[in-house]
Amino acid sequence: MSEIYNSTYFVTGGGTGGHIYPAIAIADALTDSKVYYVGNKRNMEFELATKKGYKFLHVSIKGMPRKLSPRLFMWGIKLVKAIIRSIRYIKKYKPNAVFATGGYVSAPMIFACIITKTPYIMHDCDAMPGLVTRRLSKRAKYVTLAFENAKKYIPNKKSVVTGNPIREGFKTISKTDAKQTLGLSDNKVTLCIMGGSQGAKSVNNTTIELLKEFSQEMNLQIIFQTGKKNYEDVIERVRQIYPSFEQDKNIIIRPYFEDMVSVLKSSDIVVSRAGSLSLSEICASDTAPILIPYPYAAANHQRINAKYLLDMGACIYIEDKELEPNRLRETIMELLNNPIKMNYLKQNASHLAKYNAAEEIVKLLKSIG
Repeated sequence: MSEIYNSTYFVTGGGTGGHIYPAIAIADALTDSKVYYVGNKRNMEFELATKKGYKFLHVSIKGMPRKLSPRLFMWGIKLVKAIIRSIRYIKKYKPNAVFATGGYVSAPMIFACIITKTPYIMHDCDAMPGLVTRRLSKRAKYVTLAFENAKKYIPNKKSVVTGNPIREGFKTISKTDAKQTLGLSDNKVTLCIMGGSQGAKSVNNTTIELLKEFSQEMNLQIIFQTGKKNYEDVIERVRQIYPSFEQDKNIIIRPYFEDMVSVLKSSDIVVSRAGSLSLSEICASDTAPILIPYPYAAANHQRINAKYLLDMGACIYIEDKELEPNRLRETIMELLNNPIKMNYLKQNASHLAKYNAAEEIVKLLKSIG
């Protein structure tokens, strides 16, 4: 016997974790509704959404070429086809409303909502909202935002600062339980180093030089996420510098962690890029952030995100071009030798955490459809 749902909703967004995970968090929070995930089956949203059990509706769309060229013309044709397909999805499944997290993947469905007069909410993760949000949010019923200072870029008076929807575990799992899940000691400082799901070469290269010192001399527990593309190269280079690292119980190296809740909640210090979703989850993890924004992010949004935390006294900020072993070593030592500063960063970051974003957004979504 099939389940009977009160309402039907589409969630859409993809390409990067910053667009996908907030969409999935909202889908998870719509517990009494039928939810369809609209995205590109060639992107990571397909694997993540289908693993969660959501019916996936494919739209074939890529990022817009930035220069005038034949590629831009072909992209325009694909966009029109994707919009037509999105309109068909709306007519077939009749969603009460659509939740879109911005980015190119969500654009066809937002255009389809405008054409069919289907109500929609847009969410933007960054302090500097993306192009799709800035261009298509005017007709949204609401625009939900992660940062207060993003409001000035949004041409919609119904802009609400909710924070980013984060996974439920950030509210419920303790630091002690998280460390036990990863087989870590509760009596040692845990350092997490990550460059996002794709990894970051500058962060990886610096970490490789310091791994043995962090573990053997500083007695830190290190969780090191290399990114899937860089993992084999990182392992080979670590093996050259520290041949016995695989027997070192202080070190965990993985290409990617599915369970980022346990990783971040177990950490006392986190070295990270400054993608907005990562920052929201770091702030919800009672940890001291060291942020190294990706210098080539669109609209410089990672620098803007990181400097917002810096202004709030909630992180240490390092430019990518300034990152090298001595600088990172000194920064880590500064925190280890100054527990007052470490706790100051932890407390200020925790004050920025918004644990109820998903509930607030779902309430708005249900109010429009």
